[in-house]
Amino acid sequence: SFSVYCLPRCCKIVWPPIAQESLKAMIRVLSPVGPLLLGVAILLTGQGLQGTLLPVRASLEGFSTLSIGLMGGAYFFGFTLGCLRGPSLVWKVGHIRVFAAMTAAASAAPLLHGLWMYDWVWWLLRLVSGYCFAVLYVVIESWLNEQSTNETRGSVFSAYTLITLTVLAAGQQMLLLYDPNDLALFALASALVSIAALPVVLSVAPSPQPTEHKVRLDVRRLFRISPAGALGCLVAGFANGAFWALAPVFIVSFSDDVSLVAWFMTAAVLGGAAGQWPLGLWSDRVDRRWVLGFAAMVGVLVGVVIWLFVGELSRISLLLLSAVWGAVAFPIYSVAVAHANDAAEPHEYVMISSGLLLMYGIGAIVGPFIAPGIMALAGPGGLYLFAAVIHLLFFGYIIVRFILRPTVADESHGQFSEALASVQT
Repeated sequence: SFSVYCLPRCCKIVWPPIAQESLKAMIRVLSPVGPLLLGVAILLTGQGLQGTLLPVRASLEGFSTLSIGLMGGAYFFGFTLGCLRGPSLVWKVGHIRVFAAMTAAASAAPLLHGLWMYDWVWWLLRLVSGYCFAVLYVVIESWLNEQSTNETRGSVFSAYTLITLTVLAAGQQMLLLYDPNDLALFALASALVSIAALPVVLSVAPSPQPTEHKVRLDVRRLFRISPAGALGCLVAGFANGAFWALAPVFIVSFSDDVSLVAWFMTAAVLGGAAGQWPLGLWSDRVDRRWVLGFAAMVGVLVGVVIWLFVGELSRISLLLLSAVWGAVAFPIYSVAVAHANDAAEPHEYVMISSGLLLMYGIGAIVGPFIAPGIMALAGPGGLYLFAAVIHLLFFGYIIVRFILRPTVADESHGQFSEALASVQT
């Protein structure tokens, strides 16, 4: 009698109807792009492992700090080339063929890294990897755009970014599986990237239709379509690129506890993953600029608190602030991408994806060069002062855009709000 009477009621308390309907809505939105997201998860797990393995093995091989830094520069140089070339490749041969070709090339790179221990070879291979992954991102994001609508785009891209953050962290943890001095980890990274193509090329889900319009990168057109979206991606590149490059330096500057570095980074990643879905869901119900402005303002506040009080914060407080910062800083990119594509024509999705990735890449290259200067003047916490200034400028721009172009009611933002309202009423 207890199980018959109490269990259903306990389940309603632990898993209320509104959460059930939200889960159903999420499944309904993501099911058309399920195979692609599965491929993305496998692909970026291999990317996460490779991104951590290479600097570790390079250090073990005695590569200089400058050489390791040049590998990072080569990756983003290749990434920029991929953003420029990706749209025309997709236009010529289609999404699926480009995805298969780029995964094949990207899976070869880790194996060659493990076979040839020469720094100049690694620079070239990182350039190839950057090119391949940029083109893959163009394919993935333009595909997601075509399979989503204005009502669901924010949620779809938030799920995509959530998956990206989660599996990159999982890939980094795979470094513990084998000795970095052996070939095994390189082979594992290669295998993961190769396997990523299977769900995509074997899927029976509808693939993007080829466009008759020639695709080329047009940054001027991108800013005409959505200046807030383009600048949002640039801001995300500035702040997040500086974070990934310099957050470990920030922690080491005032703590000898190496484990705190790992926990601090993990807290930011988990916070970013946790913030994706609610902010994406909210952006599907309102003008997305509200969400961008909110995320930027919270990023300002958290960044200033960390900068001012870093020496007085307890370990738990620091980790919580890192999680909150990640929860608002990382979703800015996904919401900005959704906002930019809301106003685009279907034949422009590939161009938009390439342009936004280019904006993020530029920010991710420039941010780590500017932030050290601010850290030298304002102390290690200057990393978060830099991020706060970037977010404050973006918040100010959002306010100006609201003045110049007030919010227009968009009836298409309704699928998730209707699902939740039906439960509440």
